[in-house]
Amino acid sequence: MAQVLSFGLRIRCSDARRTSSKPLKVAKTRPNTAIPTRSTGTRRNANRTYGVNLEISPHRAVSAVRLMRIELGGAFADLLNERGKGSGDNEMGYVERTLGFRTRDLDDRDLRLVTDIVGGSIRWRRYLDHLIVSLCHDSKTFRSMEPLLLQILRIGFYEIVNLDMPPYAVVDENVRLAKVALRPGAGNMVNAILRKLVLLKEKNSLPLPKLEGNDRAQARALATLYSHPVWMVRRWTKYLGQEEAIKLMMWNNSEPSFSLRANSGKGFTRADLVMRLKMLKVPHELSPHLDNFVRIRTGMQIVIQAQLLKEGLCSVQDESAGLVVSVVDPQPGESIIDCCAAPGGKTIFMASCLSGQGMVHAIDINKGRLRIVKETAKLLLVDDVITTVHADLCTFAKNNPVKSDKVLLDAPCSGLGVLSKRADLRWNRSLEDMEQLKNLQDELLDAAAILVKPGGVLVYSTCSIDPEENEERVAAFLQRHPEFSIDPVGRYVPSDFVTEGGFYFSNPVRHALDGAFAARLVRSS
Repeated sequence: MAQVLSFGLRIRCSDARRTSSKPLKVAKTRPNTAIPTRSTGTRRNANRTYGVNLEISPHRAVSAVRLMRIELGGAFADLLNERGKGSGDNEMGYVERTLGFRTRDLDDRDLRLVTDIVGGSIRWRRYLDHLIVSLCHDSKTFRSMEPLLLQILRIGFYEIVNLDMPPYAVVDENVRLAKVALRPGAGNMVNAILRKLVLLKEKNSLPLPKLEGNDRAQARALATLYSHPVWMVRRWTKYLGQEEAIKLMMWNNSEPSFSLRANSGKGFTRADLVMRLKMLKVPHELSPHLDNFVRIRTGMQIVIQAQLLKEGLCSVQDESAGLVVSVVDPQPGESIIDCCAAPGGKTIFMASCLSGQGMVHAIDINKGRLRIVKETAKLLLVDDVITTVHADLCTFAKNNPVKSDKVLLDAPCSGLGVLSKRADLRWNRSLEDMEQLKNLQDELLDAAAILVKPGGVLVYSTCSIDPEENEERVAAFLQRHPEFSIDPVGRYVPSDFVTEGGFYFSNPVRHALDGAFAARLVRSS
C-alpha cells in the first residue's frame, strides 16, 4: 500500500525514510478543524447541539463534506474505510460542524454511493470544473465560489454526467442540500446550473474542448477531457504516444479493483479465502501470477465488515506489489533489510516467505507508522521474524557494520502507477516534484547499497511508471557503483513483466494492475 509524505520539501535523507515506493504526497498542512462553509471563513459553533435533518440525502451530505476535507482540510481519499468514515472515526461530526445538521446514518447503499461519488468527483474534477465554468459563463463566478457550493455542484454534475441517476431527482436533492447547508440563494443557483446541464446532456451538446491545434493545445484539451494535469498528459504523450496516454488516463479514471493476499502465517490458504468469499457472495477470481492472491472488483465493504482483515486472515495488497517481493525472492534463513518499511505490506509478505527462519529488519523514520508494522506482524503471526528499527536510513547505513543478504529499497516516488486507486494524487503532484524526487531516490539508493554484503542483492522498486524514476535512476546508480550489476528478473516473475533491460515492470493498461517497477542488482563478491 502506498504511503504519502508532505513535500514542503527540504530534500534530506532523514525526511525521506517515512515511506517506500509509496507515492510522496504534496499536501498542504492545515489544522484538523471544521471547514468554513461561508466565503467569510466563519465556522459554526463547535459546541452547538445539532438536530437530524431527514430531508437531506445522507450520502450527498457526507460526500460534500468529505470532498471539502480532502481538498481543503488535508484528508485523503480513502476507498477502503470500514464505515464510509474517511480518515476519521467521526464523519457525522464533520457533517454537523460543517453543515450545521446531522443526517440519518449511512446504510450500505449510501456507503457505496459515497465511495463512488467522492472518488469519481476527485478523478473527474478538471472535467467537471470545465463544465461548471462553461455553464456559469463567467470564470470569475467560478473562482469566487464558496468551497461548499462548489462541492455540491461537482457532486450534481458527476451524478448527472457519469452516474445512471434520474437527473431531476439529482437536481432536487442537491438544491435542497445547498438551501439548507448554505442559504436559499445558493439553492437557486444550483437549481439553475444543474437544470441547464440536464438540458445540454439530453441534447448531447455538452461544451467540450476540441482536440485540435499544436501539441500544447491538444495536451490542454486531453487534460480536460480525461481530467488530468496538463504536465502529466504532455509527459505521457512524450514517452508513450497520444494513443497510449489516452488509454492510461482511461485506466486511471476507472473504478479500481483490489487484490487480497491470504495469510499463510495463520494457516489460512488461498482456498480458504476463496471459500469465505463464496460464502459472502463476493465475486472474485484467482491471480494468475501469485499463489496466495485473489482479485475482487466489488465487495470490499463486505470483506471488511466480515472482519477478514481485522482477524488477520488476509491483507489488501496489489499483485504488482506482490511481484516486487517475488523479485526479492526471500528464502528461509536469509537476513533482509526493508529500508522504507512502513506501512509494511512488503515487509509482512517477505516475512511470511521465511517459514520462521531468518529475519526482516524493517527500517523507518516514522515511529508511529513503524508501530503499525509491528502490530500487523503480530496479528499475522510473523513477528518472530521481523525486527523494527526506528532510524534514518542514511544515518543507519553509515553506522551499521552488519551487512545483509538482501536489501529492498521501496523508494518514495511520484505514485504515477497508482492513480486509479489514489484518486486525489494526480492533483497533489507537480512537475517540480519529479526533479526533487529523483535526487532523493539517488540519495536513498546510495545509502541502501552500503547495507548489501558482497554477493548480496539490492532491489530498487517504485510504484511509478515514469522512466526517469525507474530505469534512469538505476543507470545513474550503476555509474556511481560499478560493484553492482543487473540480475535479470526473468527467473522470478512471469516473462510478460520483464523489460528488455531485465527489469520488472507492471503496466496498468497492459496488465490491469497498479503500475510498478523493480530492478534486481547484485553486488560483486
